[in-house]
Amino acid sequence: MSAGEAKPAGAGRTDASQGLAGASAPRRSPEGRADAAVSPRPEGECAYDIVSLGEVMLRLDPGEGRIRTARSFAVCEGGGEYNVARGLRRCFGERGAIVTALVRDEVGRLVEDLMLASGLDTRFVQWVPSDGVGRSVRNGLNFTERGFGIRGAVGCSDRGHTAVSQMRPDAVDWDRLFGELGVRWLHTGGIFAALSDASAEVARAAMEAARRHGTLVSYDLNYRPSLWRSNGGRARAREVNRELAGLVDVMIGNEEDFTASLGFEVEGTDASLSTLPVDSFKAMIERVRAEYPGFQVIATTLRRVRTATVNDWGAIAWARNGGFAQAVQRDGLEILDRVGGGDSFASGLIYGLLEYGDVRTAVEYGAAHGALAMTTPGDTSTASLEEVRRLVEGGGARVQR
Repeated sequence: MSAGEAKPAGAGRTDASQGLAGASAPRRSPEGRADAAVSPRPEGECAYDIVSLGEVMLRLDPGEGRIRTARSFAVCEGGGEYNVARGLRRCFGERGAIVTALVRDEVGRLVEDLMLASGLDTRFVQWVPSDGVGRSVRNGLNFTERGFGIRGAVGCSDRGHTAVSQMRPDAVDWDRLFGELGVRWLHTGGIFAALSDASAEVARAAMEAARRHGTLVSYDLNYRPSLWRSNGGRARAREVNRELAGLVDVMIGNEEDFTASLGFEVEGTDASLSTLPVDSFKAMIERVRAEYPGFQVIATTLRRVRTATVNDWGAIAWARNGGFAQAVQRDGLEILDRVGGGDSFASGLIYGLLEYGDVRTAVEYGAAHGALAMTTPGDTSTASLEEVRRLVEGGGARVQR
């Protein structure tokens, strides 16, 4: 099966199992294994391996220039939760769908056209009539410049009163999705939950239904100050995320998310995150798992920004079955476009957990996929499974012919 080709229902995968960190033997499915980090539903009883719930925006990229002086933009689709499902579908071949909402206008149709290239099932997109000018409901726009050297990346979201922020908890028949159709994994996160009070309630409804039907739930904290600025700030962010955390099996964040979104401080770090002591992050994770005993896996990327184009990139994860694991540290990683690196980490991590059930393999897949995603423009990964595997195995950047 080639990368980007979705596996049929019930089909296993062995083509990516040779020589991988923690997986030198053929793939050992986590289904029914007492030693697995997670226990997903069997493939054969589910229509989808992954469903993501979140906003999908139109990204406008000025390329090497700046938003403020741009005369043209390249466009792509993106969204924190959506990017994870897209990576799992396009790179890792998992069967996926997206739950979101769009206004039925030309911009919405453009976003749909871009989404169709992802291979994700779009039947759960909620289409909202246009009011003609976007006075009451609209599609989200995300202007993002990549940064270079000492000039950091800049994002300017134009996403007030979007269709998905007005979605209601009963907009989707969740029990049909997770029960009748069957889903192995639901992914959502703190970006979607921040859009509105209604969005947080939609997330709760989906997560509760997923758990009723044995679907694993992951949540990426993804703290964005701009989303909370007019809605209670960091205090409100912590309140919302802590309420939803009790419904999570796999909690994901970055070097600042667990502090900003859940209130767990990390000793030995400063405001600029100039140092990222791994032992301090492990100690933080120990406190997190003590407060949230329902978490089966906790994972965080560790990014130290030297410049916009050179980062030190790593990750650690903990599993109730498996303990701590640390990915290969990639210091001095050259970055073309950092946006979506964390989302690609999440999709690689989920792939490793779904297909191997081993946290050590999973965190390596996550870190490798995230690193590759940042070598190309756009929010989403263009990496192939073979490229991820090669990087996990320690391969370099020699030309492939």
